[in-house]
Amino acid sequence: MFPRYNPTNSLTTYHTEPVSQRPTSANIRVAMGQVLFVAALLVQFDMKCRCYSPAVRWKGHVHVHRSSPVMSTSVRSSVSVHDQLHQHSTNNIVVKSDRSTIHTNKDAIPIKTKRTLSPAAQWHQKRHHEMMSKYRSKILPLERDSCSNILALLLLALANTSLLSLSLLSGQLSISKVILLSIFPGSMFSLWTLQILHDCLHGSLLPKQNSYNIFGKQIKRKALQHNLLFWGSMPSAFGYYLYLKYGHLTHHKSLGDADSASLKTLFDSDKKDFEDGDVLFVAHRMKLKGDVGPRFYLGKKEVVMSISKSGFGLWRDGRPIRNACVFAFSFLYERFMLMINDVVVAITGRNYFFPNKPKQFHDECAMYCRCAVILRALLWRIAGWKSMLFLYLSETLWSIPPHPACAMFVTNHGSTEDENGMCTPSSSTYAGKWYSIFTLGTNYHVEHHDFPTIPLHRLGALRKIAPEYYRSGSRDNLFKVMKKSFSEPEFYACMDAGLLS
Repeated sequence: MFPRYNPTNSLTTYHTEPVSQRPTSANIRVAMGQVLFVAALLVQFDMKCRCYSPAVRWKGHVHVHRSSPVMSTSVRSSVSVHDQLHQHSTNNIVVKSDRSTIHTNKDAIPIKTKRTLSPAAQWHQKRHHEMMSKYRSKILPLERDSCSNILALLLLALANTSLLSLSLLSGQLSISKVILLSIFPGSMFSLWTLQILHDCLHGSLLPKQNSYNIFGKQIKRKALQHNLLFWGSMPSAFGYYLYLKYGHLTHHKSLGDADSASLKTLFDSDKKDFEDGDVLFVAHRMKLKGDVGPRFYLGKKEVVMSISKSGFGLWRDGRPIRNACVFAFSFLYERFMLMINDVVVAITGRNYFFPNKPKQFHDECAMYCRCAVILRALLWRIAGWKSMLFLYLSETLWSIPPHPACAMFVTNHGSTEDENGMCTPSSSTYAGKWYSIFTLGTNYHVEHHDFPTIPLHRLGALRKIAPEYYRSGSRDNLFKVMKKSFSEPEFYACMDAGLLS
């Protein structure tokens, strides 16, 4: 079992500071006490929000037949999609096929697309249908009648306030202490921010109603969700907003698709939404098909530049330590370049890595980058460059080894075989109750793709309702999980599952 991090030991060095700096240590201890108090609430508090859910249904019709190697049977997908969403009297968006029906939540920000589901997405769709046929009465309350608003909004406020306070505090500390703070609690707070905003994107954060009365003013649900995503992503070094806004919902439809999930497709696309936003992360650590991007022209010469693929090309099978170090370097370097790119986008109003995307995409990138860069500049002016170092490390360290959260990050979409020799495109990490609290439910990744609109604090309940669909036990060895991932990299989400047939 991965040894639990002891924050008390890591902060004992603060007692050696001069008397004038002791309030700094005291403030940190108060913040840590708040974290542990909220964590205890999260364990004990089983919140159920009774919600009203107006309904929409996808219009239009596209009929596609694909035989999926990741499923034991061929799934004939007849997916209903359309550019416009229309409201009806049912509770959910329903995407139907002659073999399965996927229920999603209307409150998730709609993606206007005509793409059909990838084989890996169909695998999750089939499981969804089977579980609903067996446990409908138990699962429906998790989808329709629960939301994470009160607890999650408090945690979001705690996380962002703590990140802001600790970034200001970092200006007074040595670099070693800034690194310790970013490892814990900074990385945990950053991960919590991502997960809570992710819940907001899927429509499972707020009570399901059309509008809200905030300080006497009626605010429509969609506008409130947008503002939570936008401003809730700050303070940050590069932030999660653009990925969530343009890349995550399409990830649920296209994960593992050889056509959509390629770097060239992603960077050359003229669509507002990314075909699969997760490709930007997995390219550092998993095998992909298709050509590489982005591509630039210096005069008449085409230049291909991919930090992720250049780093991944240095991996060697059976060399986990080497591969983990290469991954950490390439990932950290790319995130640093994203910080620089944010300044360029803020000044020029255009994201040059995606030259073909529509004006709306570039305008929204520019708006976010300008707000984020202004806040970062203020932090730098008040607390110095160490404030940005803290935010940068808090947003990156949870993704790389040996951080405990890295285990679930690098294994969430591999190509693992089940007991029947079939490829499973998603996996969860079960390492105990405190690990689930530390990651705020991000470790329940199979569960999330099976039922994307179940809020973060109810995913564990889904596993108990349908135990035959999920691995048993809660004692995953996080070191072994990471070692396996960095020893033999797999294809992304069964992208090459035909090799198993």
